[in-house]
Amino acid sequence: MEKLNKQIKKFLFILSFALILLFLGCSENDKLGFDNIPGAHEGPDIEIPTVIPTGEEAYLNEDSDYIFDQDRLHTFHLHIANSALYRINSNPSAEEYVEAMMIFDGDTISPIGVRYKGSIGAFVNCLSGNDWTNPTGHKTCTKLSMKVKINWEGREEKFFKLRKLQFHSQNNDDSQMHERLGYWLFREMGVPAPRSVHARLMINGSYVGLFALTEQIDGRFAKYHFKDDDGNMYKEIWPLSMEGVPYSVNEYIQALKTNEDSNPSVDLIRGLGQEIINTNSLNQRKSIVEKYMDIEETISYVVVDRAIRHDDGPFHWYCVSDECTNHNYYFYEEPKNKKLHLIPWDLDNAFENIIFNKNPVTPIADKWGNTSNNCKPFAYGSFSLSQWSAGCDKLTATWASYVDLYDQKKNELTSGPMSLDKTNEMLDLWSEQILNATKEASDLHSDAVSVEDWRAELTLLKSQLEYARNQ
Repeated sequence: MEKLNKQIKKFLFILSFALILLFLGCSENDKLGFDNIPGAHEGPDIEIPTVIPTGEEAYLNEDSDYIFDQDRLHTFHLHIANSALYRINSNPSAEEYVEAMMIFDGDTISPIGVRYKGSIGAFVNCLSGNDWTNPTGHKTCTKLSMKVKINWEGREEKFFKLRKLQFHSQNNDDSQMHERLGYWLFREMGVPAPRSVHARLMINGSYVGLFALTEQIDGRFAKYHFKDDDGNMYKEIWPLSMEGVPYSVNEYIQALKTNEDSNPSVDLIRGLGQEIINTNSLNQRKSIVEKYMDIEETISYVVVDRAIRHDDGPFHWYCVSDECTNHNYYFYEEPKNKKLHLIPWDLDNAFENIIFNKNPVTPIADKWGNTSNNCKPFAYGSFSLSQWSAGCDKLTATWASYVDLYDQKKNELTSGPMSLDKTNEMLDLWSEQILNATKEASDLHSDAVSVEDWRAELTLLKSQLEYARNQ
């Protein structure tokens, strides 16, 4: 089961980003040659110093609210030895860390670790290899998503109470707003979700472009978002498998992103699944759900997810050989309160399928709570890809039974954070904030989104939101 689950996970990542190759990726003519990438050739290396902080630095004394301040556009300067930059540019998909230093607001943090990051979708049309399902080769796009590791080789100091920074390239989102807006909507509706802002990134003195700086979901995330912050964080594992039983203890342990080395108990997430399957009574299942989860928070999650059509998220069960699973979410367990929280992740494909199914890979066939094909996998969409109805999962079906609460939360969303006035206010504020950075990138790099195309995508996004409000 564990081996099969890994195969399905790999396959659904391939499926999720097939469209990028066909429609959204840059063309061959837009790709940059390796010679044009900073660090493409070996040359004199800069020395990465060891900087001992004095203790007075702002990054040691302020918290992460400064980094994720919605009213600021920060600039981060990374300096990497040419030989190290050449090495990671030669093979980004290896996701190898190299030593670097970072300068931010006049403070130097050094050494740190830097690497490229991403699943298949992050590398499609951005590496020189011919097999997009197995990304290989050198870097051909100006921007690739990057991860900065502050706690590099035993560093104790944190950076505004963070251990890692994630810079997402937004190469597949010309509006440059999917992550920031999507996570903001979740948070405004009371759902624990990553904070996301825009950031300018410089590498060895050259402006690379505008990125989404999105909060890492890890122990630091738990400490910021939960008072009960020492619990288990799981990535992409559900309380019940498609077969309607909890996964093995080992599979839950393998999915842990916190407490990996402390012999943790996974009884809470498995207990929810086990109690759900031990009853056929809907009222009893609802009591179980309310025992393990904050139901208002959970239904708020569902309402936002369905409004923005995060069809590549937890309610899309991709299937291979009649075995199906979902992805792009986390679960967090509060150890004292004994509550589970569903956390959204990877929103770059959200908003696409609101007016029509723009992406032939990701669309979910069923309306919320409905099922198809007697709860057996079925083909759907122009690619005839196989999926399984989320409503066939007993946990999801229980959530779907909260019809009145769903309608209440939907009204709260559309009259509140996703109202016309509020979304236009936020999008206009953020657009003004990133206009010059977008123009600067467009002037410098042939594969950056033009200001005209960016504005057209923003107009489309506003139309999608208006359509969503009325459905």
